Parts: sequence; structure tokens; C-alpha cells
Amino acid sequence: MLENFYAAEAAYIRGDAGIEAMTDYLAADVLMAQAPALPYGGDWRGRDDFARFLTAFGDAWSALEFIEQRFVADIDTVAVYSRGRLTARASGRVLETELVQWITFRDGLITAFRPFYLDTAGVLATLDTGGFRRD
Repeated sequence: MLENFYAAEAAYIRGDAGIEAMTDYLAADVLMAQAPALPYGGDWRGRDDFARFLTAFGDAWSALEFIEQRFVADIDTVAVYSRGRLTARASGRVLETELVQWITFRDGLITAFRPFYLDTAGVLATLDTGGFRRD
């Protein structure tokens, strides 16, 4: 299921799929808890807010490629290591980075994403935001 979700996310960022390709996997009360320093940082709650997060994320990045992913599962939780490449929409700059996401499930749907970035400073430098925050 997560492989399909990540493929849908990459397709959405490229403009090849709609948000619905991802929201079908989400619980109604899903939480996306992004690092506060990021332009799309903070807590995004519910499917509608998650869709707004995806729009903000897509405004920042024009491409997302997963180079390597590893999954470790335990009952209702999955830890996902991802090494990927992102392209900044405004500048065309490319960032290759790593992150781990702590993802929880209920009744077969995703209830929360908690990403932990290896290099948030690198993300901000690639986006050249000057540390802009959403809130």
C-alpha cells in the first residue's frame, strides 16, 4: 500500500495525478506533522488539510524521485527510510537527501505521517526560502 501511495505522491508532484490518488489511503483524521521550519511545516489535520499540505509541498517542489526506500513494520506502525531527489520549483535546484517517516495506521488507512529529515537546512537552502514558515 505505501509503495502505491509514494508512487501517487511522485506522480502528483510531477502533475501527472490528482490529489485523490493519495487521499484514498488516508483516514478522515489523518495528521501530517512536518518540521516547523519548512515552508510547508506544521501540523496538517484531516484530508482537506492534507490536500492543502500537498498543494504547498507541490508549490515548493516540481519533482520527487525515490532512489531507495526501506520499510520496517510493527502491527499498526511503519518506519520508512527514504533516499530521494527533489527539484525546487522556483529555481530548478536539485537536492538529494534522506528522511525517515513514522507512519501509523488504523483500519487499513494512514492516520499519521511524522517525517524526520536528515538535513532541513539543506531543504531550506535548496528552496532558498530564507527560513520562511507557513504559520
